[in-house]
Amino acid sequence: MAAALLLPGLQSPALAETPPEQAEMSVKLLHYRDRQPGLARIKVTAPSVYLMVPVAGRWSVEGSLVNDSVSGASPRYHSAVSGASRLEETRKAGDIQVTRYNDRDAWSLGAAYSTEHDYRSRTVSAGYRRSSEDNNTTWNLGAAYSDDWIGSSDDPTLSRGRNTTQLTAGVTQAWTSVDLVQLSLGASWGHGMYSDPYKFPDRRPDRREQYTLMTRWNHHFTDWKATLRSSWRYYADSFGVRANTLETAWVQPVSGGWTLTPSLRYTTQRAAKFYYDPVYDASLGAPLPPGYTATSPQYLSPDQRLSAFGAITVGMKVAYEIAPRWTADLSLEHYEQRAAWRLGGSGSPGLARFQADWLQVGLSHKF
Repeated sequence: MAAALLLPGLQSPALAETPPEQAEMSVKLLHYRDRQPGLARIKVTAPSVYLMVPVAGRWSVEGSLVNDSVSGASPRYHSAVSGASRLEETRKAGDIQVTRYNDRDAWSLGAAYSTEHDYRSRTVSAGYRRSSEDNNTTWNLGAAYSDDWIGSSDDPTLSRGRNTTQLTAGVTQAWTSVDLVQLSLGASWGHGMYSDPYKFPDRRPDRREQYTLMTRWNHHFTDWKATLRSSWRYYADSFGVRANTLETAWVQPVSGGWTLTPSLRYTTQRAAKFYYDPVYDASLGAPLPPGYTATSPQYLSPDQRLSAFGAITVGMKVAYEIAPRWTADLSLEHYEQRAAWRLGGSGSPGLARFQADWLQVGLSHKF
């Protein structure tokens, strides 16, 4: 069944313990923008470069660099941008990973760093993968630790930290010659500042536990030379957020070196326990909830990302093999979030619909 890994669109990195034989380099340019009715919000332009090099037959070294330019403003509370800080900033980030390959397993160590004027993050990680004797099953384990610093352009005196420990485990199996299935689990425990310094009022617990469960199934249709990718992800955290995400993509090679990959993703989310709807105190006015005082409730947030909603993402990726070992690609995604799209009950009322678009172009070369 290991032959299934050679089928277009069916490959899984978790099942490849063979050291890479060729180096690979890719450059990409991402453009992102989001908006609400009558209002353009955030714009991001992010060029990036990735390089992977095999070393001495048993090792590989890979890393990436990205430079984000961000402009615009995010809501100060709920969907209102009034009073929000205007953003004109740059984020620089990079990561590196070293992997050692043996006959049936692989070890990896990694580090990542990200910095901007009001946020800094440092991460170290380790991973282990092991394949069965017939190469049809692979188990993987991972661990990471992050040390973050949070500041604020609105409050130069703000200087807080946050530490997060993350564990992952999973198994991937070539179920049949045309089916690849995967199950993965994740958990993280964080301590530090989770409140958003740019939103008011916003007070969140200083501890957060997050858990994920994901299943994947890739099926190859031999007659059509196409692969259907599907996945389901469940997310839960100690804030009370619960989310389910279903995603599917169709990988279709066509003549002349072209590959088309349309995709569709649906997310439904339950609100955090301390999220409050845009209903404001009659005396104090927006953005304060009814009965608000400086001391109660203990936790509250108007952050739209913590609300109850449903969201749909439609995407298309077009890849073209320009020449042997040269590939260009173009990806488009449109995201729309609405309270009424939440499954199993109405979403948070009073929020304007939220839309976002991603456009990415890339060029990769193996040598």
